[in-house]
Amino acid sequence: MSDEPREHRLKRLHMRSMRRGIKEMDLILSTYAGRHLADMTDAELDVYDTLLNENDQDLYRWVTGQEAAPTHLADLVGAVSRTFQP
Repeated sequence: MSDEPREHRLKRLHMRSMRRGIKEMDLILSTYAGRHLADMTDAELDVYDTLLNENDQDLYRWVTGQEAAPTHLADLVGAVSRTFQP
């Protein structure tokens, strides 16, 4: 766990969610971050931070169900993928 203040961490994670390599992931992750980051526990933020280190093309395939996400990210990827579902 980091010594980074929670407020700074949330801002950093939200910014990283908006500044991705591909526009689709900018939209998906920034929307998810805006809706959920503030309510996440520190452990959940750790997993989200790990997710943000993944390659955008891989993330996009996981979120859209084209490929299965790695086990350690599967629950979070599922939550992210539901961001735009009715």
